[in-house]
Amino acid sequence: QVQLVESGGGLAQAGGSLRLSCAASGGTFSRYAMGWFRQAPGKEREFVAAISWRGGAAYYADSVKGRFTISRDNAKNTVSLQMNSLKPEDTAIYYCAADRAWVSGGNPSEYDYWGQGTQVTVSS
Repeated sequence: QVQLVESGGGLAQAGGSLRLSCAASGGTFSRYAMGWFRQAPGKEREFVAAISWRGGAAYYADSVKGRFTISRDNAKNTVSLQMNSLKPEDTAIYYCAADRAWVSGGNPSEYDYWGQGTQVTVSS
């Protein structure tokens, strides 16, 4: 059983930056593909970014490409999401997720474990 705990959310102004982190415990972190998803009020959960086991492959939603960067540190069992040039439409609860595969994509059903989420609010 893998436990995931997100941190780093908060309030930012449009054009600003935030860095989210997700700490994993209870499993072999380097054997999980990791992803970030988000869910805004009244909307479906949507894919943001994913990274493979060793960090060699990363994928992004078109809406965040060029602004967000996903990375991982297998020695520290953490995955991060650097968010730059934030927009009000980035406001959502952000979730970290783990998939028992070397790489995973944007389908939430592929992921086996989820964190509780962290709120990100971007003001205009």
